[in-house]
Amino acid sequence: MTPRGTLRPRLAAALLALIAPLAATAATLEAGAPLPPLALEDQHGKAVTLGAGTRLVIFAADKAASDLINEVLAAQPDGVLTRLGAVYLADISGMPALVTRMFALPTLRAMPFAVGLGRDAAQLADLPRRKGAATLLRIDAGRIAGVDHATSPERLRQALGLGSPP
Repeated sequence: MTPRGTLRPRLAAALLALIAPLAATAATLEAGAPLPPLALEDQHGKAVTLGAGTRLVIFAADKAASDLINEVLAAQPDGVLTRLGAVYLADISGMPALVTRMFALPTLRAMPFAVGLGRDAAQLADLPRRKGAATLLRIDAGRIAGVDHATSPERLRQALGLGSPP
């Protein structure tokens, strides 16, 4: 039996141990926040960076968003991401490794544009996301100038300034 005076410090320490990891998780980025450095590879194993020329980050947090972005970008002429000053990132951390190797990577390698792949959930955890929506982060001088979400090909083309399908 423990004395009553020692129970409270132990309980407080246990609660702190449970809460500390939650406080340490990254907050979702918003307008005005600096663009965080990222160390990702694309579907071909090449480094993907967010450099000084990056004006737009297009982010897919789930398969529906990825399918939407792929549909819109695949219909564009080669070099669309470069012309837009854009980097496309996809969170594939929840995908089983076998599915990634056998299905996702071969499909992605056939795409005419690079996709930075977040294989670890922590890599892209602070990017804003909505289920089934493509996230667009507008970048100005290394800071997030605006956040937008698109749930349809028309809305995504409009947000990217691409107009009607070719």
